[in-house]
Amino acid sequence: MRGYIRRFLGVVLVLLGVMVLIFIVLRIIPGNPVAVLLNDHVNKETIERLTASMNLDKSMPEQFFLYLSGAIRGDLGESYFMKRPVLTLVLDVFPNTIKLTVLAASFAWIFGIVTGVISAMHHDRLPDYLFRGLSLLGVSVPVFMVALFLQYLFYFKFSLLPLSYDGSFVSLILPAISLGWNSAGSVARLTRSSLMEQFGQPYLDTARAKGISARKALLTHGLKNAMVPVITMLAMQLSGMLSGAVITESIFGISGLGKLALTAVQTRDMPLLQGTVLFSALVISVGNIVADIINVCIDPRLRV
Repeated sequence: MRGYIRRFLGVVLVLLGVMVLIFIVLRIIPGNPVAVLLNDHVNKETIERLTASMNLDKSMPEQFFLYLSGAIRGDLGESYFMKRPVLTLVLDVFPNTIKLTVLAASFAWIFGIVTGVISAMHHDRLPDYLFRGLSLLGVSVPVFMVALFLQYLFYFKFSLLPLSYDGSFVSLILPAISLGWNSAGSVARLTRSSLMEQFGQPYLDTARAKGISARKALLTHGLKNAMVPVITMLAMQLSGMLSGAVITESIFGISGLGKLALTAVQTRDMPLLQGTVLFSALVISVGNIVADIINVCIDPRLRV
């Protein structure tokens, strides 16, 4: 129980650190966000009045205290550009991002683990060389190149899948593969190396002495132990997927958290950008805790 309390306190400290960092970075950037929001033709008095109404005329510690007290109450402020509560905007688009991320993670994990297992079981043979090449291609090609290639192949060339997101499950297939392709390569490489480390372990020799075939012993016993570092990496990849979603959502026209953050950057909408970054940090922190819990369930020795 104390371990989980420490984990919870760690999440609180991480979120507080993220809030401080993004708050300071946004306010040391030169220029007045109010002037950017309006335009150069608005008179100085109007800019000063709006600056005061947004509390931007106060000192940085005062602004941070107001933001922190509001965040504790669930109030992340109001978007300068969209004139709506930030939390409402984030919660409106988050389902699209979570659907994309879950589907991309499912593709990455299933494809990566399966190809990693096949590669390890046929090491130094043709399937191993083939899947190692695919995994190397996965970690080398950037997300936008994968997305553009898939659009050309499956829409323009063969007309099999939609070009952009239209709300259907089918239209999420290409974005999910684009977003998960890089992670799939990393998962495949780590699964192969972790599984090959189990070769020659005494518990596998014991299982074979009991009459279990080498392949079955490796899949039923070795794979379980090999999954511990893989699951840890899977949770860490969520942060990469959330950041990669900015590009993927922009290419496929998905109204998600990444596209919302991009809009906030383009319009210098500080409350909206702070809200998207803070919400992403919360999701990633919770994902890491879930990964730790799963690892303990797989390998009870990690409790100590």
